[in-house]
Amino acid sequence: MAITIRALLQIDNLQPKFAAYNGATVQGSIPMAGDTVLIGEFAPGNGVFTLIDRALKASSVETTSQIVEREFGFFILRSHSNAEVTAAREAILAELGQSLADRIKPEMASTQIITSIEPYQAQLLNKWRKGALIVPGQTVGIVECAPAAYIAIATNEAEKSADIDIVEVRAVGRFGRLFICGDEENVKTAIVAATQAIEAIEGKSA
Repeated sequence: MAITIRALLQIDNLQPKFAAYNGATVQGSIPMAGDTVLIGEFAPGNGVFTLIDRALKASSVETTSQIVEREFGFFILRSHSNAEVTAAREAILAELGQSLADRIKPEMASTQIITSIEPYQAQLLNKWRKGALIVPGQTVGIVECAPAAYIAIATNEAEKSADIDIVEVRAVGRFGRLFICGDEENVKTAIVAATQAIEAIEGKSA
């Protein structure tokens, strides 16, 4: 069965808060600020195991995550060296006989900005977050896109553009979701940067 590239993206210069978030949530090699990461999402999901093996044999990257959920397979590979991550990416594309033009172009599903978040809602969101706590009265921003893995580049660009905290990043499943918090101006700036990062990715229609 042919493997579909739902998402494949290389992120240079991983931002400190996003690196810390990944460090707290991944199963494998912990990414550090400044690392380059390769993130992939494929269908069918079991295809990720062969692709990761091919990438590891072709480069010195390390596996941060490999997940197979109901529909898709997902991975994160990391290295201090941008060149090694590029080598891993090219090995995966060679194994598939495809190019980056064959990946699915992401679509924005929605963005939301909640100003001066109500205390009870903040506490409910805090119950399942893996990142920063939301303080009542802060502004909360939410970005949703598909395929899910593209939410990673949105997160990195959001942090790069503004002084925000990362509350939750969900990069596996049908939709990717990012939750951030901070003051209103910074959250609005970050949402714009996240949206632009997603919209700039080239690929084919789903």
